[in-house]
Amino acid sequence: MARSKRQSGFVAQLMPPTLRHLLEVRGTEFVRQIGADVLRQVVFDVMCGRNLRDATEMLTRRRIALVNASLLTLFLKGLKQRPDFTNCLADLVGDELRQTRSKTEKWLLQWLLGLTDKAAQNVLRDDFTALDAYKERYMQICREIVAECERNFGHLKGALGLESDTWVQVNWEFFYHLLNAVGAGTLAIRGSEKSVYGKLFERIILGSTLHILGFKFVEFGDLRELERVFWLSSRATQRESDATALIRPGVGVRFDIGFIGRGNPEITLDKLTRFEREVEMGRQHWFMASFIIVDRIGKGSRIPEIAEQVRATVIQMSMGYWVRLLAQELERQTGYKHELAYIPDEDMEDYLKAKLAEVPIEQFVTLRQQKRQETK
Repeated sequence: MARSKRQSGFVAQLMPPTLRHLLEVRGTEFVRQIGADVLRQVVFDVMCGRNLRDATEMLTRRRIALVNASLLTLFLKGLKQRPDFTNCLADLVGDELRQTRSKTEKWLLQWLLGLTDKAAQNVLRDDFTALDAYKERYMQICREIVAECERNFGHLKGALGLESDTWVQVNWEFFYHLLNAVGAGTLAIRGSEKSVYGKLFERIILGSTLHILGFKFVEFGDLRELERVFWLSSRATQRESDATALIRPGVGVRFDIGFIGRGNPEITLDKLTRFEREVEMGRQHWFMASFIIVDRIGKGSRIPEIAEQVRATVIQMSMGYWVRLLAQELERQTGYKHELAYIPDEDMEDYLKAKLAEVPIEQFVTLRQQKRQETK
């Protein structure tokens, strides 16, 4: 007999559906929520040499704002149902943390104690026996902060409500808990977004670039076609590559991409020696050129020199219209010719916008999501 789904605790039940969706959405649903046009604009900005973090900052701020609004709603609902909600919040959260198996609920409950997931690991060390001591310290600081705020600023009085709901009384204690949750949530989201956007856009930018260059997107290892095709996140003979493109039988290119700045040269150096020049695929001997795409390289770096020695090509995304340089290098190393290599600066933006409008961005995420579901 199938087990019934465990009922969430009181605090977790206060979580607005919008907040749960914001914390759980991934993959194709994430792309659908943002919109393909927004993603194309981010890819366009990066192709023009703009920083990915700048391009995605507004997406991050939007998500943080909606999460913060959801947290405020949660507190108002909690106070409406229990006037002593903030007084007993730490105990309620502690009890539910011990019981929940939901990652989403766990993140929320940790935020309500001012903890990110990483902070919870470091402070509690995955030991729930440390939770009671932490709660006591947390509430003691709350009492001290409230007393200090009242001495410095006076008593805080007011009421908040949502539309026709009964208004609830708020005070310094209310804002202590709310703002700690907001702070923890903001830190968690920014850390998560950096990883999520990095991985998502590495895939989308590579896929879009190769599509614009005239390559057809196929599933990993599909060797039914050996000319002008590519796949993403492939496994080479020894190391993983982010994309593999087959130019013609016996000639291909492997790509590795990362939003790595000049402060992480050792990562770029590792990527330079990642792949072999000659491999066996489908019982055929292949010459494989290597392209390493990074954000930027610092002045005086040895990376260009080492790249020359190992016959790998490093492309910096901080350069304006770096995709044109990539097209030129493809032609120089493999003989593959494409019009992108010859587009002048004054025509480049219009050209990229027109080509990006034809890119099936959703495919580059959908296939990956399907593979994950198949392996579960």
